[in-house]
Amino acid sequence: MQKTALVIMAAGIGSRFGEGIKQLAPVGPCGEIIMDYSIHDALEAGFNKVVFIIRKDLEEEFRRVIGERIEKITEVEYVFQELDDLPEGFTKPADRTKPWGTGQAVLAAKKVLDEPFIVINADDYYGKEAYVKVHDYLVQEQQKDGKLHICMAGFRLGNTLSDNGSVTRGICHIENGQLTGVTETHDIFKTATGAESRNADGSVQELDVKDLVSMNMWGLTPDFMEVLEKGFAEFLSGLAPEDTKKEYLLPELVDHLIKNESAEVDVLETKDTWFGVTYQEDKETVMRAFKNLTEAGIYPQCFSRLCTCSGKRFPVHQPVDQR
Repeated sequence: MQKTALVIMAAGIGSRFGEGIKQLAPVGPCGEIIMDYSIHDALEAGFNKVVFIIRKDLEEEFRRVIGERIEKITEVEYVFQELDDLPEGFTKPADRTKPWGTGQAVLAAKKVLDEPFIVINADDYYGKEAYVKVHDYLVQEQQKDGKLHICMAGFRLGNTLSDNGSVTRGICHIENGQLTGVTETHDIFKTATGAESRNADGSVQELDVKDLVSMNMWGLTPDFMEVLEKGFAEFLSGLAPEDTKKEYLLPELVDHLIKNESAEVDVLETKDTWFGVTYQEDKETVMRAFKNLTEAGIYPQCFSRLCTCSGKRFPVHQPVDQR
């Protein structure tokens, strides 16, 4: 079986675990956290390695809370996103306290990745279909035309909205199944008829709930890491002294690669519902959704305890050619 990895960006979690840390809030019937479901779905889809991107100061507790359980069922690596982890010739500005962004986070995993990989957020639930589609894409042989061939999961806007307030979404522009650009759209509200964005001037724009949006789920390759590393050095070189909060973001790099025609990004549509705890009030909705998924047989009862205590692996999906 071809090696593929699940890379989880978890460096942004709070300084300690406990109540109030949304990424580690129990949401499943037996206290499962969202990462339990993500790892379950990824392994079931055929991924066979997990890379946690965390902060060094959280390593010991992170291993205790989730890492040691996952080590019993698959290969696990830990890498660290740190402010002073910079390319040769650069040093951390004295007044820099904000993390460098998702681009640097993923770059931290370069030394442990020789295989294609999927990148996700630690606190997002993506559903099963997206993992299957991204995995099947990554194990296919891609064109050798000098371009990077990568993919992203595209979620329907209507499946990513909150009942408790507005959200920001990157609405995708797609031609022939490939991403051509993303429009970052703020203050999107769920309405009785669909969705709308509300502008500062009071104007309202109706949105199509079937439009695809990016939820930061990317299918990438080891070659992409070389581009990511070069891009980080260029990003740092272009910073002005006052840019103490500017971030090196994965979607911005991907957009740059599309614009200069050095990458093609296939958009893989999923009709699954995305869950996330954007607002504290969302937690009850998310817990109810996982309860329903469990009662419907989508997930086994208390699967996180069963699989990690026994070392049991889940049935693994066999990829199909998407070409």
